[in-house]
Amino acid sequence: MSSFIQSFIDPKKNFLARMHMKAISTRLRRYGLRYDDLYDQYYEMDIKEAMNRLPREVVDARNQRLKRAMDLSMKHEYLPKDLQAVQTPFRGYLQEMLALVQRERKEREALGALPLYQRTLP
Repeated sequence: MSSFIQSFIDPKKNFLARMHMKAISTRLRRYGLRYDDLYDQYYEMDIKEAMNRLPREVVDARNQRLKRAMDLSMKHEYLPKDLQAVQTPFRGYLQEMLALVQRERKEREALGALPLYQRTLP
């Protein structure tokens, strides 16, 4: 059953998934964002921990992209077409670190150790 689901969401195998990916790519390019920029560090503590482990340059670049996107959105504008063409919306920077943090959390839970962080409301 899981292979069916994997083939259903794979853009290489499913036309609808390919159309969805293209639509998401177009919307991200308009504002100069990457897909990993959409993760909210206040939604899940694993994302916050992964963001803390990233190099400072990567986090600063993410913050600049988010500020630019908010500015463009407030002005009801998009990036110029020449800048949209050079954007890489699906070039990830957070997924590997997030997977590492989740593996470490699951390993700590399996060993019965205390969690790295306690969930608190912001």
